[in-house]
Amino acid sequence: MSINMEEKNTEKEPLIRVENLKKYYPIRGGVITHTTGYVHSVDGVSFSIAEGETLGLVGESGCGKTTVGRSLLRLYTPTSGDVFFDGEKVNEKSIGHMRRQMQMVFQAPYSSLNPRMTVEDIIGEPLDVHKLYTSRGERRDKILHLMELVGLNAEHATRYAHEFFGGQRQRIGIARALATNPRFIVCDEAVSALDVSIQAQVINMFEELQEKLGVAYLFIAHDLLVVHHISDRIAVMYLGRIVEIADSNELNDNPMHPYTQSLLSAVPYPDPKMAKERQRIVLEGDVPSPLHMPSGCAFRTRCRYATEKCAQECPSLTDRGNGHQVACWNK
Repeated sequence: MSINMEEKNTEKEPLIRVENLKKYYPIRGGVITHTTGYVHSVDGVSFSIAEGETLGLVGESGCGKTTVGRSLLRLYTPTSGDVFFDGEKVNEKSIGHMRRQMQMVFQAPYSSLNPRMTVEDIIGEPLDVHKLYTSRGERRDKILHLMELVGLNAEHATRYAHEFFGGQRQRIGIARALATNPRFIVCDEAVSALDVSIQAQVINMFEELQEKLGVAYLFIAHDLLVVHHISDRIAVMYLGRIVEIADSNELNDNPMHPYTQSLLSAVPYPDPKMAKERQRIVLEGDVPSPLHMPSGCAFRTRCRYATEKCAQECPSLTDRGNGHQVACWNK
C-alpha cells in the first residue's frame, strides 16, 4: 500500500515467517474416553510478512483463518511447524519477551473488552503488565496519546465500554493493541461486526497508523473488497490450506485457482451493467467435513477442473511468476 513492495521484499529477512504450520484438534469418544481422530484446522500453512506490510487472509468461515492468527501469537499451541519473528523462533520460551512486539485486535468489540473496566484501564492494562511507565502521570499521558491516535476524546477515558457503539469499541481495542508499540498486529475480522460506514473509518485508521508507525498486519477477513483495499498481498485459504498467494492487484485481476475465481465472481459490483456482464461461478456440492477430508486436493469435490491426479496427490504452492503462487494441478 503506502510502502513500495519491491523495497520491502528485497531488504532483509521478513518480519514474520511461517513454515508448514499445523493445528489439529483431537476428537474424543468411546465409553473410555480416547482419541478417535483429528480435526485438521490448519494443515501445512507457509507464508511470510515483511516489515510494514499487510497480508490479507481470506476464505470461507471455518477454513482456519483465525486459528492461523492465534497460532502465530501462541494463543493456540501449534501441533507442528515453525513461526519466526524477526529471525527468532517463536516458542513457549521466547514468546514472553515477544508479546510486546506482537499484538491482536479481536473480532467482536462487544465481547473483547472487560465491561467492569474503564477505557483508561483497558488501554492501560498492557502498560501495567509490561511495566512501560515510571509514574502515574506518564501512564496517563501515554493512554491519552493512544486515545488521540485512534480518534477518541480524552473525556472518554473514564467511561465504560458498554457506553460506546461498535466502531468506538473497536477503536478502544486497537488502542490497547498499540499500547506496547508493537511491530506486528493480527487483525482478526476486525471490521466484520461493524456496519459499512464504520468499517471504512476503521480501515482508513489502520492505514494511517501503518503509515505513522510502520506496523505490519495480518488482516483476516472474509470480505474480498475490504481485503483488496487494505492489503499489499492476499492469501486465500480453503479447508486449512493456502491455495493461492499473490499481490493484491494481481490476485484481483488474474485469479488462477478455481476457488479464488469463485470467490471473486461473488463480489458485488456497484455498476449494474458490469454486474450483468460478469459471470457468477457457482460451486456445486458441500464443503467437505474437516473430520473426513477428501484425498488429494481438498477442493476437488467442488472443482469443475478436477482430474484423477487431484484425488491422488495434494498440490503444493508453486510460483507462476512475480510471486504469484498457486496450489493447483490444472491451473
